[in-house]
Amino acid sequence: MHAGIDLIGVPLDENSSYMRGATAGPAAVVEALRCDSANMWAETGVDLADVLHEKGDLVLPSGEAAIHTIHAAAKEAGKSGSKPLFLGGDHSITYPLVKGLAASVGEFSILHFDAHPDCYHAFEGNRYSHASPFSRIMEDGLCKRLVSVGIRTAHGHQRDQRDTFGIEWLEMKDQQSWPALSFDEPVYISFDLDALDPAFAPGVSHHEPGGMSVREALHIIHSINVPVIGADVVELNPQRDLNGVTGMVAAKLAREIAGMMLKN
Repeated sequence: MHAGIDLIGVPLDENSSYMRGATAGPAAVVEALRCDSANMWAETGVDLADVLHEKGDLVLPSGEAAIHTIHAAAKEAGKSGSKPLFLGGDHSITYPLVKGLAASVGEFSILHFDAHPDCYHAFEGNRYSHASPFSRIMEDGLCKRLVSVGIRTAHGHQRDQRDTFGIEWLEMKDQQSWPALSFDEPVYISFDLDALDPAFAPGVSHHEPGGMSVREALHIIHSINVPVIGADVVELNPQRDLNGVTGMVAAKLAREIAGMMLKN
């Protein structure tokens, strides 16, 4: 067992519903993390240079076998003694990641940043769609609590799913009255980059105006009051990025999440 944070790429985008390209996301985030224009210090005052261990990308088969491979890798990561930070890939990877960690680290809640609730039962008939991971997670009882932040495009079916599963939404239209978040158990963070306004993160497949700024998202992350046991940053599509801006935003989020992982 070794202390620190394992950075693991999960280059899967075959469950994307609109546009492919997120499979190149992990490499783009790692490139941004290594960029000499920044450094490896988190705002929490932690130097990540010696504690963030790059483990490379998972080698994934196609189809449902990829889900099983990701699940097994997350289970092993949870047993390793380090805290895992996964880089996607589309949001479909979150279900097997959470399932694997739940089998090895015990109970936790999920703090989910996203423009979309991603709780369709089976979007376009695909149970593993990137629009459906949180239905699988809630069906399997894999978390104590699910809080989705930044929601601003919710289908009626997903509203029904929210009520069925008891999911908490902080919708952008209500931002001025959002409560301060507080958790009673450790937290897993799942950060879909389209939670941010496209002005801050153009390199995503689904542009949804009216989102958070980077600083608003960081404020929520920095305010987490319990240990962060793992995280994923997903849906970076470098094909749509402008001058690498979204890659750098993703790297910033990864650093700050890592800083919070080491804080508690």
